Amino acid sequence: MNYYLKSKGFSLIEILIALVILSIALLGLAGLTAQNTRNNSFGGRMTEAATFAQDKLEEFRAIGWEKILPNTSGIDHPKGATGIQFTRNWEVRPNPSNGELREISVTVNWTDQTNHSIRLFSILSQ
Repeated sequence: MNYYLKSKGFSLIEILIALVILSIALLGLAGLTAQNTRNNSFGGRMTEAATFAQDKLEEFRAIGWEKILPNTSGIDHPKGATGIQFTRNWEVRPNPSNGELREISVTVNWTDQTNHSIRLFSILSQ
């Protein structure tokens, strides 16, 4: 009879408390995983936008200074690999202090849950 009173196993209440603690920890990890996924998605879109802006600047560099008309602007809508529609605007202005320089500004906008924008600025010389 004495053997049954000194049992060394876990009681049902101890197991239930351990399960509750484990469940709370797993819920916290699930929330962290969801936030991490959103951050990775935003980073990918930011990289795509920067690549679109850089591509346009490289296109202007390849055209040559003589063929780039000052006081011009344009817009196009490249589609990213993730399916997000981007809007790319560019503007070419003469530099007010030096006529041999052209200022080029490229802005890329996109919307996922909110509006985002990235802008690259470059100066080309003759």
